Amino acid sequence: MSQATFSQRQRFSRRDFLKVATVLGLDTILLAAAGVSYISRVEPTWLEVRQVRLKLPRLLRAFSGLRIVQLSDIHIGPWMSLERVEEILQTAMAQAPDVIALTGDFVLAYGRRKLSYQSELTQFSELLARLSRQIPVLAVLGNHDHWYNALEVRTFLERGGVQVLSNSVYALERGSSRFYIAGIDDAYEHKDNLEAVVYQLPEQAGALLLSHVPDFADLSAPTGRFDLQISGHSHGGQVVLPFVGPPILPQWGQKYFSGLYQVGNMFQYTNRGVGMTFPAVRFNCRPEITLFTLESAYV
Repeated sequence: MSQATFSQRQRFSRRDFLKVATVLGLDTILLAAAGVSYISRVEPTWLEVRQVRLKLPRLLRAFSGLRIVQLSDIHIGPWMSLERVEEILQTAMAQAPDVIALTGDFVLAYGRRKLSYQSELTQFSELLARLSRQIPVLAVLGNHDHWYNALEVRTFLERGGVQVLSNSVYALERGSSRFYIAGIDDAYEHKDNLEAVVYQLPEQAGALLLSHVPDFADLSAPTGRFDLQISGHSHGGQVVLPFVGPPILPQWGQKYFSGLYQVGNMFQYTNRGVGMTFPAVRFNCRPEITLFTLESAYV
């Protein structure tokens, strides 16, 4: 999501508080405080495991029942501790997945506001190694990873045993059957090469595409080579107003911003992410882990 600007906070004294409380009423102040606490502390940690079952037309029988857990937009930084990341990864593994797919934005970075995450990324890679020793862990990078240092993020992911798909393809094998998981590098930062990805896919093969940005579906679906694209980036808007929807959505995440869509003959799913960008609040938009159960259309 794009960076917001904000003015320097002014000192708010006890005398000021009492004046406001006198005018508005203490109940109003307490209610507002409770609301702030909810959107900044309660909902951002209220993790939802969402289950999505899909029948894919080119998924071979050998892969019917394939379980893929998607995590997106972890955003290690001021609002995402490594303790919280560990809890999220434990919840992901508790779903008994066959594969874990990470769809980008592992750190929080904005332009010149450079923070060093080397220590955090070192610990993160150690946590990921526990997973990758058991099942394949696949990933693509997001715009924040490129804003920070794409090479550094990729290096730490690979140290954790993660297969980073940068305009490349990974083949799952069960006997003589294969299912392909492709990854496009971040389109927001113009790092994508869809032609190269399509070239690597065998004709008529079933394939899933990892793309950090969801609106890339308008480019990937017309190729006819993917049965499903899974993405993140939008955070579902972070704030979703009843009867209105998200007041703010990022570029490349405005059309398919949350949940399941049909784009041509391809399914598109956008995960709401587990982390946040500024402002660090969530309302009516809980953080999400997605468990996909893929079924074969072959009988």
